[in-house]
Amino acid sequence: MKILADVLVGLVAVLHLYFLVLEMFFWTKPYGRRVFGLTAEKAELTKTLAANQGLYNGFLAAGLAWGLYAGADGYPVKVFFLGCIIVAGIFGGATVKKKILWVQAVPAAVALALVCWTQA
Repeated sequence: MKILADVLVGLVAVLHLYFLVLEMFFWTKPYGRRVFGLTAEKAELTKTLAANQGLYNGFLAAGLAWGLYAGADGYPVKVFFLGCIIVAGIFGGATVKKKILWVQAVPAAVALALVCWTQA
């Protein structure tokens, strides 16, 4: 089960790297605009905000990678960063789009549950 927990943590990290790439590099491109439902004008106006948001997603991914790299000592690191992702996903789901809850918070919550369960 610990391997499954770590795989899920890794998948959440990869998901946040994907968000980083979308928000920092593809925000104004056709693919990024399609994913986020933006017009070219709105994407251009908000690209610096999106890049900042993408950078934060990169830090979340880095934190999860750090927790995985630390092995058994990484438990509190994984719990902290997964918790941050859950809170961000709930906030995004409540304030931006409900889909964020399912794409961001739910995978992190499942990973957190497995991480905590395997630690017990």
